[in-house]
Amino acid sequence: MTNSWMKSDWRTKPRVQMPDYTDADALAAVESQLSSYPPLVFAGEVRTLKSELAKVARGEAFLLQGGDCAESFGEFSADSIRDTFKVMLQMAMVLTWGAKVPVVKIGRMAGQFAKPRSAATETIGGVELPSYRGDIINDIDFTPEARIPDPKRMLQAYTQAAASLNLLRAFSQGGYADMHQVHAWTLGFTDKAEIDRYSAMANGISDALDFIKAAGVSPELAPTLHTVDFYTSHEALLLEYEEALCRIDSTSGKPVAGSGHLLWIGDRTRQPDGAHVEFCRGVQNPIGMKCGPTTTAEDLKVLMEKLNPENEAGRLTLIARFGAGSVGEHLPRLIKTVQEEGANVVWSCDPMHGNTIKSATGYKTRPFDSVLREVREFFAIHKAEGTHPGGVHFEMTGKDVTECTGGVRDVTEDDLSSRYHTACDPRLNASQSLELAFLVAEELSASGGSGAAAAL
Repeated sequence: MTNSWMKSDWRTKPRVQMPDYTDADALAAVESQLSSYPPLVFAGEVRTLKSELAKVARGEAFLLQGGDCAESFGEFSADSIRDTFKVMLQMAMVLTWGAKVPVVKIGRMAGQFAKPRSAATETIGGVELPSYRGDIINDIDFTPEARIPDPKRMLQAYTQAAASLNLLRAFSQGGYADMHQVHAWTLGFTDKAEIDRYSAMANGISDALDFIKAAGVSPELAPTLHTVDFYTSHEALLLEYEEALCRIDSTSGKPVAGSGHLLWIGDRTRQPDGAHVEFCRGVQNPIGMKCGPTTTAEDLKVLMEKLNPENEAGRLTLIARFGAGSVGEHLPRLIKTVQEEGANVVWSCDPMHGNTIKSATGYKTRPFDSVLREVREFFAIHKAEGTHPGGVHFEMTGKDVTECTGGVRDVTEDDLSSRYHTACDPRLNASQSLELAFLVAEELSASGGSGAAAAL
């Protein structure tokens, strides 16, 4: 980033995947109001996350990033936040216990309200309307009025994000995440096979904690047994919202995106000279970037230089999303590019977005076997290249949904209609998420993990 960067500079760049608001005065009023609100996250938290991600880049920790595909205004509740947080805690515990690595936990929460779309419009029953782009922009109801972008929705998104962060901070720091509660995190609808597997691990943890307590180590003496650090992230898609919440860090004097701890740039918005890259290059938050099959070596070089000119460890996470069977075609050439540039990056695997299909029953879904296959391919290639598979990035929920087929509960295409609640893309349910965590732990253990002392 340079001293000449200003948070509004993105407005001079080509923009894609963003709404055209019809009422300029209403938009300006919302932006002004948001600009006067407190930031949702703080510079000290951002710096801490960056230092934790630097450990991931060095192979000393592992990144777990997960949550909703698109947060909904209508389904917002304390229970849904709690249950997703529970599953994230369980997954992190599985990784920590099984692979003996510290886990950096980042939720796709408290800001994941906007979604890029493959087409500007959609047609149902012969009627063509603008696509739904997430609750922060328009409404999912298929009516002309609902699909008009409304800037006031940004205010509701801010309020919901603030409430979500308040609850997440309470859960992570108030005792709910205490390791002694490891048995209490299991959701009632989780498959019995995964419950049994998790319970066996939890029993081992309880025994270890009893030993530690007998040796005179209490939660007061070891705070990491009692609390966790939990961060939030979202795709920085709606730049009017991002700019309004951008602040200057009083400690460093550098700009910070106050909307979330980590922002990422999507595969559809990573144009080197585009608006989204221009905004993200100027804030000091950790930045993620989705890398799909069309990511070229030359583009990657330019983007790494723009987004991380000081080659700072923990600043840039490359999130690979190629699809099962295609990882071997694309990931090695990107790894080679990173190595040639001597770039410090975190490598993360998104096995969701490249494996989306339409079922025979008309539902968008993701076969769990394809998700597993892409994770395995990601680890295998990093092992062959001698690089560190730093993390995983999932769309998942604590709700008892039937959106991805397969898994130990063997969700079939006929089951999809029973509990298909997503506002956009299909998510893993709790059982599938846990199953995936055990697989990742096994892969990490087989590759030697990080060798670091385990700490939740």
